[in-house]
Amino acid sequence: MRQEPVADEHWVDPAPFDPEEREGPLTAEQMRFSTASQWQLVWWRFRRHRLAMASLWFLALLYASTLVTEFLAPYGPHTRHAQFINAPPQRLQLFHEGRFVGPFVYGYGFRLDRATLRREYAPDPAKIQPLRFFCRGEPYRLLGLVPGDLHLVCPAERGTLFLLGTDRLGRDVLSRILYGARVSLTVGLVGIAVSFVLGIVLGGISGYYGGWTDNVVQRSIEVIRSFPTIPLWLSLSAAMPVTWDPLWVYFGITIILGLIDWTGLARAVRSKILSLREEEFAQAARLMGARPARIIGRHLVPSFTSHLIASATLSIPGMILGETALSFLGLGVRAPMVSWGVLLNEAQNVNVVALYPWLLFPVVPVVLVVLAFNFLGDGLRDAADPYAGR
Repeated sequence: MRQEPVADEHWVDPAPFDPEEREGPLTAEQMRFSTASQWQLVWWRFRRHRLAMASLWFLALLYASTLVTEFLAPYGPHTRHAQFINAPPQRLQLFHEGRFVGPFVYGYGFRLDRATLRREYAPDPAKIQPLRFFCRGEPYRLLGLVPGDLHLVCPAERGTLFLLGTDRLGRDVLSRILYGARVSLTVGLVGIAVSFVLGIVLGGISGYYGGWTDNVVQRSIEVIRSFPTIPLWLSLSAAMPVTWDPLWVYFGITIILGLIDWTGLARAVRSKILSLREEEFAQAARLMGARPARIIGRHLVPSFTSHLIASATLSIPGMILGETALSFLGLGVRAPMVSWGVLLNEAQNVNVVALYPWLLFPVVPVVLVVLAFNFLGDGLRDAADPYAGR
């Protein structure tokens, strides 16, 4: 006798579904991340990159110092001390013969070697010169506008303070490095602004329209990138009239660096626009009658702004190195303006470097700033990646 199959019973719970009861309530940390904006997520990922955070603070302090350079520098950039030509650095001291004195330097003992006609300096323990802080010193105009004479640190009365030595004209190397930072660091910012405008506009047009417009822009990029960078810089810099004011030369250098550096950014923007222009939000904006400029500027470019910021931080070191190289070769910023490249220009002679190695100190901030920007760019690039840390 065949037995009929018994249907399985199916039980349905009539109680309403409560996800928090089944899976547990969301923690405060989960709620925080689930409601965070894109920029908050980028910032939280960036903070985990300790080297990038340290670089960010270092660069922030460095750029902030350029606003108060006159206050920080003990001397002016062109102040000469004829009695201390090519003087070596004075060591900062705290103790004298086992007794705490406070921050001070020993004065110079000086003699002229008649055999080599060289000035020879040696610290004289009998000349104790305490440092003065928040003191009145050499008058200046802050940012060329506000008059003042307050300095963070000053030498003792009738004393000297050359922590990094002096150059062939008796000018304080430390003060000139601080003044040079204002030019060398702002060149990178102004140059990247020019580069970004060109890169975003031309890259956006190339990626959005395609066709012959894309071909013209891309072929132009290939022509520019085919020229060797250094000879192209030199030829464009040499074309600037020598009669120009140093300020105009400064702006000319920044424009030259921006006009050459935009090609890589334009290609990156083009690739992003090509991948995003067919997305639903771009199509919706187009169907609603938005113009191409609005679609590119208000919808497409903001969707990868974090990648643009990371790209900018990686491009600024190239701008700084470009200005330093041109000024080092005598074709960049010219005296009386001061930049790190101008300071290194004075150390071209091997004999000078062998006799006065402290003239190479301006290379130290160049290396530190380039490394800091690279670490910062790496951190931003990782933070901008939506799959970072997964």
